[in-house]
Amino acid sequence: MRIIQRSAFALLFWPLSSPTSIFAPASTPARSILGLSHFVLAVTAVIFVVVFSLLVYTIVRFRQREPLDDREPPQVYGSTQIEMAWTIIPLNIVLFLFLATARVIHGIQDTAKNPDNIEITVVGHQFWWEFRYPGINVVTANELHVPVSEPEHPSRTFLTLISADTDHSFWVPRLAGKMDLIPNHPNRMWIDPQETGIYVGQCAQFCGTQHAKMLLQVYVQTRAEFDRWIQEQSQQAVTTGTVSRGQVVFETSPCLDCHRVTGIAGNGQYGPDLTHLMSRETIASGAALNTPQNLRKWIRDPGSIKPGAKMPALQLSEQQIDDVTSYLATLR
Repeated sequence: MRIIQRSAFALLFWPLSSPTSIFAPASTPARSILGLSHFVLAVTAVIFVVVFSLLVYTIVRFRQREPLDDREPPQVYGSTQIEMAWTIIPLNIVLFLFLATARVIHGIQDTAKNPDNIEITVVGHQFWWEFRYPGINVVTANELHVPVSEPEHPSRTFLTLISADTDHSFWVPRLAGKMDLIPNHPNRMWIDPQETGIYVGQCAQFCGTQHAKMLLQVYVQTRAEFDRWIQEQSQQAVTTGTVSRGQVVFETSPCLDCHRVTGIAGNGQYGPDLTHLMSRETIASGAALNTPQNLRKWIRDPGSIKPGAKMPALQLSEQQIDDVTSYLATLR
């Protein structure tokens, strides 16, 4: 009985506790969208109550009575008043909702930039996210880091959204509405997270076999933590221990055709930048935790973690896989 009660309680408050809930906004765009949603819900609720009440009244008022009356009720043809009512009233309601929606869209999309705003380029790939910080030489994957917007120091993060292959859609429900990434057509959006923490997002546009596992996380940090993260990511990878064999395997295998590590030869762009791979909590765009065991499994057979992934199994020997895993595990 207690389990049932707990389940019912969790179900009741799920919209507020879910990491992808639109009902717990933490950014101005998401809060504007929630306000619009409440307004539309209120309008449609009034329409439902009116229509349902008229339906109940009609059923009760004109129900069949004894004795049966076979007479045909009065017929109404060409009523100007009725036709005007069911045309003008819905038209005004739709126009009202359209103007309310346009107002919110205009308020979000036409927000002016300030010189101190953060600029980030988001690139959608099949099936992972690339985040570039222009001007500060930082490139990462799947985990977006941004500073918190404090009341005394408001900070907006502007995102330029582009696609490297097919249509994608960037959506972090607690921070903003979804925005499509379309090849050769950059889109833009902005967020100003007002609470530190991790916010979960998802590609919201079907983009292929692994669309469901194209996850992303937004790390909202204090300004000091964000600046420290930027400084660390701007440096070359720091390696420790004896990893020469793994580095040799990495440099002489097809790994460098797709991946890049700052400080060594190669400039692959097809896969994520691995310079600070071990600073990320997940691999395969959130499909698995970034542990040495999962990393080895990912190198050996990507399809075992993410069926349909674009990364091929390179048919390395078990010793080569161990060496490469050891090398990658030092990239922090």
